[in-house]
Amino acid sequence: MAYQIGDNCVACGLCVEACPVNCISEGTPYTIDADACVACGLCAEACPVQAITE
Repeated sequence: MAYQIGDNCVACGLCVEACPVNCISEGTPYTIDADACVACGLCAEACPVQAITE
């Protein structure tokens, strides 16, 4: 199951840097490509505001 970025995202970019498969797109809001996401959880660990959930 792919991770999702919630409304409390502060667009810091740490999740983009942490993603090993580059499936996170910057924007308003940031988005995760569900087809490319490997559900490793590194983005959620990197998020300082816990905006990324499974």
